[in-house]
Amino acid sequence: MKIISSVVNSRIAFFFLMCPMLLILNCTASKTENGNVPETDPERCMRHHFVDTISHPLYKCNSKMVLLARCEGRCGQTSRAEPLISFSPILKQPFKSTCHCCRPHTSKLKAVRLRCTGGTRVTATYRYILACVCEECI
Repeated sequence: MKIISSVVNSRIAFFFLMCPMLLILNCTASKTENGNVPETDPERCMRHHFVDTISHPLYKCNSKMVLLARCEGRCGQTSRAEPLISFSPILKQPFKSTCHCCRPHTSKLKAVRLRCTGGTRVTATYRYILACVCEECI
């Protein structure tokens, strides 16, 4: 009987110690340090993989299927546009806009060789996205 009560007591102690910690983590995890969408949000800015077929637009070559990646998702910062004050009668840029976009952060160059009729080969190159980030739009 003593063993059961000590197990129950240790579980109750664990519960009271861990629950406040989990609440603190939950509160701080609602936004990342730079104000982006939380990492637990499935619609946050992130890399998505897809398969596409590469073929030459002019030559008759064998096409190849490749794994590609794109950046897609929401960024937590608010976009806005506000008027600029000018003392000139002509406003070239009447508004100041700020927005954040989901963009590639790091990528690497990849190449695919296609075999064409007559034995010639052509090389197609593309950037494979390794990581995405929310950055201010330019």
